[in-house]
Amino acid sequence: MRTRTSGRNGRVLTRALMSALALAGAASAASAQTTVTLSQPTTQVVSATVRGGTYATQNDQWTLATRASDNLEYNRRALLKFDTETTIPKGSNVTSALMTVTVKSGSADASRTIGAFQTSLSWTETEVTWKQRRNGDNWPTPGGDYGSKLDDAVVSNTAGTKVTFDVTALVKAVVAGELGSSRYTRIALMDLEGSTSDSYREYVAPNDSNTAARPVLKVVYGGTATAPPAPPSGSTLRVLHWNTHHGGVGSDGVWDPDRLVTWIAKFNPDVISLNEMERNDSWSQNTDEPVTIAALLKQKTGKAWYWKFQTLSGSSSGIGNMILSRFPLDASEPRLLSGGRSAIDVAFTFNGRTINFTSTHLHPDSSSYRLTEIGELTSWELGLAQQRIIAGDFNATYTSTENATMKKTYYDSWGEAQADGTAVAYAGNTAGNTRNGRIDFIYFSHDAGNLVLKGSQVYDTRDANGVTPSDHKPLMSVFTVK
Repeated sequence: MRTRTSGRNGRVLTRALMSALALAGAASAASAQTTVTLSQPTTQVVSATVRGGTYATQNDQWTLATRASDNLEYNRRALLKFDTETTIPKGSNVTSALMTVTVKSGSADASRTIGAFQTSLSWTETEVTWKQRRNGDNWPTPGGDYGSKLDDAVVSNTAGTKVTFDVTALVKAVVAGELGSSRYTRIALMDLEGSTSDSYREYVAPNDSNTAARPVLKVVYGGTATAPPAPPSGSTLRVLHWNTHHGGVGSDGVWDPDRLVTWIAKFNPDVISLNEMERNDSWSQNTDEPVTIAALLKQKTGKAWYWKFQTLSGSSSGIGNMILSRFPLDASEPRLLSGGRSAIDVAFTFNGRTINFTSTHLHPDSSSYRLTEIGELTSWELGLAQQRIIAGDFNATYTSTENATMKKTYYDSWGEAQADGTAVAYAGNTAGNTRNGRIDFIYFSHDAGNLVLKGSQVYDTRDANGVTPSDHKPLMSVFTVK
C-alpha cells in the first residue's frame, strides 16, 4: 500500500444543522410533564416574510405571509423563530410540540395547502431577506435553506381561522441539542400548491395587538430524553458513492427508491454520497426524494442516519447532491459551482479524526465547465480540515484531463486500489466502469495522512432479469482511519 504524506490543518467548518427527522428517535417515558406556551413577541417568538424579485434585498419583519408564484416578485415565505433554548432545559424529553398561527386575511382561493418546514440556518428578524439570512451572510440558496417538511395543513381564506402544525420531531431534536449549539426552533411556512395570484395568505404576526391571535408554540416535555445509540466504533470507514438516476429510476424506467435503498443497505456503508436527488420532480411524482431515501434507509438498517441535501433553487433536473452518515454531523456547508452545479460538504468525527466528506456532480456536456468546477471545488476544499474525501459523478473518464487535474492533489481510490491489487469489480466489467466508462470517483487528499486505502469495489446490481435500480453502478471505497 502506498504511503501518504502527512496532512496540513485547515479550518474546521462552523457548526451546522442536521436533518430533524433523522435525529428524532424514541424518548424515555417521563413521570412529570411540563407545558410551555411561547407567544411573547421579541422574547419568545419573532417572525419575518421573505420575497424575491425586486424585493430580494428588502427586510419585512412586520408581515407574516405565504404566497405561491412562479414569479419571485410575488412569491412569499413566512419565517418564525421560537426561543426553546432558554425556556426548556437542554435534554428534556419533548413529547409534543404544536405550532398554531391565525389567518389575518386571504385572497380568493378558499383553501391552500401550507407546509411547515425546518429552517436549517439561523436568521435575524430585522435583517433577513430573500437573499440574506442576516447582514453579510447570504442564504446558500436564495429564498432560504430548508430541511424536511414537518407537517402540512389546509388553510382557508377566512380571517380568524386557526391552523396548527405538528412540529414535535424538530423541537425534540432542537431541545436535545442535536442540531448544534443553538437550541432555537426555526420554522418556515410555504404554500405547496400551484402558482396563482389568489394564493395569498397573511397570518397574525407576533407583535399584533390581538394577543389571542399571535403565533403560539405549545411544547410538552418531561424527564430526560434517551441518548441516541452510540455511533459505530473502530477504524474502518466504508464510503459509498452512487448516482441514483433521479432518486431511483431503474433501467426499466420505473422510479423505485425501495429497490435502490435495499441495495444500499446490503453494502453496509458508513457514509454515502448520492447524486441526482431532488425534491418534487416529475420522475418521482413530486415526492421529496431525500426524505424518502433517509426514511427507507433507517427502516432497512435499523440505524440512525444523519443527512444533508443541496440543490439549486427551483431545480428539478436531477442535479441535487445528498450525503448520509452514520455519525453525527459536526458541520455542513454547501457550495455553488459554475455550469449550474453544486457541492455539499459535511464534517464528522471518526476514530478521533475529523473527516470532511464532499458530494458533487459535475457538468455532463462541457470539459471546460468541468475543469472550472474542479478548480472551484479544490480551491474551496483547501479551507477544509483534513482528512478530506470527495465523491461524485465527474462525467469524465479516468483517462481525462479532469481526472488528471484532480490527481494533482487527490488520489483516485479505484485507480490506487487497482494498482495495489485491491480493486474488485465483476465479470465483464473488470475496468470498474460505473456507466459509459469509469466516470464516478471517490477521491482522497494527498495530505490525508490518516487515511489508508484498503480497497475499492464496483457492484453488480442486476436482478434476475438484468434490471438495475439506476443507470449508474455504485462504487465503494474502504479506508482505515489511523
